[in-house]
Amino acid sequence: MQNDNQLQDLLARTNEIILGKEQVIKLALACMLAKGHLLIEDLPGMGKTTLAHTLATLLGLQYQRIQFTSDLLPADVLGVSIYDRASEQFQFHPGPIFAQLVLADEINRATPKTQSALLEGMEERQITIEGKSRPLPSPFFVIATQNPLNQIGTFPLPESQLDRFLMRIELGYPSPDHERLLLQGEGGRELLEHARPVIDNDALVNWQQQAAAVHVAAPLLDYIQALLKATRNSPELAQGLSPRAGQALIAAARAWAWLENRPQVLPEDVQAVWSAVASHRFIDNSGGMASRELAAAFLEQVAIP
Repeated sequence: MQNDNQLQDLLARTNEIILGKEQVIKLALACMLAKGHLLIEDLPGMGKTTLAHTLATLLGLQYQRIQFTSDLLPADVLGVSIYDRASEQFQFHPGPIFAQLVLADEINRATPKTQSALLEGMEERQITIEGKSRPLPSPFFVIATQNPLNQIGTFPLPESQLDRFLMRIELGYPSPDHERLLLQGEGGRELLEHARPVIDNDALVNWQQQAAAVHVAAPLLDYIQALLKATRNSPELAQGLSPRAGQALIAAARAWAWLENRPQVLPEDVQAVWSAVASHRFIDNSGGMASRELAAAFLEQVAIP
């Protein structure tokens, strides 16, 4: 299957920079292997931006960071046409979205109008400006960071935009031992200055193709359908998971199985990615985002085939 040496080197180098977060790093990598976009929600200072920059560097991707603020305009993301006197024509100047990996930092500090500037690019891998469609680079990923919604000056992402993200993850506080290493100067952003790509674009595309080819047996599809049905019948949710969420779950489980060097998806692969794929798509009866604990409860309710 995959080039094991390259994969292990990639994971090892990422873990040297982001200390003690092996599971989260694998989820982020699985998201990208499944060609999905990633939402990282956590408090400031937890390493969200560092993780995005690390993945871009080690995967050899062209990287752009957009700091989302309340006064950011859609043109600041997409680009703008400026009149050129010499040619007597308008020349389009691409915005930072024209990169292979775009970090939308603190995305929920921008207004909904600016947030929505990312929607077409995330879904169609192109943007339409002034009636002309412009393709985005390939591969193309958005990694967005989000502050908790109880912080001042945030605009919650609408359900339609949350659904564009294949996964939502949290880094959380480091363990005491890893925090001590950070305080001693080990790990962290400083190591990025010396980081070099582990693979190139062709290798990444090849990995994505291998992950997409991992076999999914009929009983595994029965298991996923049972999970989807359980969310739709839950009295605690205003709405359950859509068919697109089911497709996202299969893609993520395939990528996780590939990372585990398995030729087919097992129930434990679905369980490993379930919370990251499903929890941000749940809407509870109060209209808010349901908890990860509720997402985990569905795994207890649905029998494994």
